[in-house]
Amino acid sequence: MHNIANTFMLMLEGTQTTLQIFSITLILSIPLGLLISLARLSPLRLISRLMEIYIWIMRGTPLMLQLLFVYFALPMVGIKLSDLTAALFAFTLNYAAYFAEIFRAGIQSINRGQYEAAKTLGMSYPQTMQRIILPQVIRRVLPPISNETINLVKDTSLIYILAMNDLLRVARTIVQREFDMTPFVIAAVFYLVMTFVLTWLFKLLEAHYGKYEV
Repeated sequence: MHNIANTFMLMLEGTQTTLQIFSITLILSIPLGLLISLARLSPLRLISRLMEIYIWIMRGTPLMLQLLFVYFALPMVGIKLSDLTAALFAFTLNYAAYFAEIFRAGIQSINRGQYEAAKTLGMSYPQTMQRIILPQVIRRVLPPISNETINLVKDTSLIYILAMNDLLRVARTIVQREFDMTPFVIAAVFYLVMTFVLTWLFKLLEAHYGKYEV
């Protein structure tokens, strides 16, 4: 029991790194994704095209490759980032691209007649987006955002390639040292608890924003 308790405490420390990467990435990538989606829908063709290329690159290449590029390639051009900063930079750019496509689909799903009705009422474009469009978009994009958020929890395990002591790396280190598979079981429980909490929170959000559905 003492050994299991020690293993649990070590993995709890690793979980802090996992949650740090997860929470900061989510806080940065969702608003960035919304801005990119608006730029993607811009009537300015150059801006729209640049965002389309960015999304294509981020979604078309593995996140692990992007992590390696940020960590090893950027220092070659004089940009040296810490392990944590490099991980956050790569994760944020990657997930912002996915969230951008989710928001774009949500915005385009709104009937154009609602824009025209808001314009008739004298609303500006920002007012229309804030008061009419975005509340409906948020309701419609919550399920796919929920899926991507859960994927983010699991993708944080990729930071082991940067030698960061996240949950999975700590578990693997203990297994290799003690030849005991228990840490993997504990790690699975940690991940399941995190995804359960996220699923529950998103269900609450879907219930809250359901009143905006038309």
